Amino acid sequence: MYYKETMRQMNDIGVGSLTIVGLIAIFIGAVTSVQFAYQLDGTLVPIYYIGYIVRDSTIIELAPTITCLVLAGKVGSNIAAEIGGMRQKEHIDAMEIMGVNTAAYLIMPKVIAALIVIPLLVAIAAFVSVLGGYLAVVPTGYMSNAEYIQGVRSFFDPYNMFLMFVKATVFAYILTSVSAYQGYYVKGGSIELGQASTNAVVFSDILILLADYLIAVVLT
Repeated sequence: MYYKETMRQMNDIGVGSLTIVGLIAIFIGAVTSVQFAYQLDGTLVPIYYIGYIVRDSTIIELAPTITCLVLAGKVGSNIAAEIGGMRQKEHIDAMEIMGVNTAAYLIMPKVIAALIVIPLLVAIAAFVSVLGGYLAVVPTGYMSNAEYIQGVRSFFDPYNMFLMFVKATVFAYILTSVSAYQGYYVKGGSIELGQASTNAVVFSDILILLADYLIAVVLT
């Protein structure tokens, strides 16, 4: 029962978010490369540094943070509304009367699924973002294919990948646990349920940004 629910949540959170994550990642990479191309124009910095900057800024910061902020809105509000609706319709009370551990059944599969699939989504976002940067500056003729690839392959530090996955895992736990808490303890009617969904997104975003700063201070 727990396995099936975890698989369902992995499908909802992971596969269901692929499109929005891919779209956001492409434009993150494209905007980053165009902005840095503008800033490096006329300087003595080699042009291939654009690929290097896009790669590192995406891996270290943009892919995990922006992706999880968006997922806090998409996945977090959905979790809060789903569990909150069950609380208001007394489904949770009925489960507890039947002897079901409702916190374990309703919340744990969501947290486990998020801890598995959100780091994978972030890894996909990082790859697509570098590809988006390529599409923004190479076909437009600003720099050559070889120059961009040279930049992407220059000065690579595997520790940055570790940093990205640490951020993705921490953010995944924050956005699911905060949203589940807001839904599980909701009281009142539809207005309170709407407020719980809003609070889930707002609190998750604030905690993600705070955790982002703390991880940056501790690990770098």
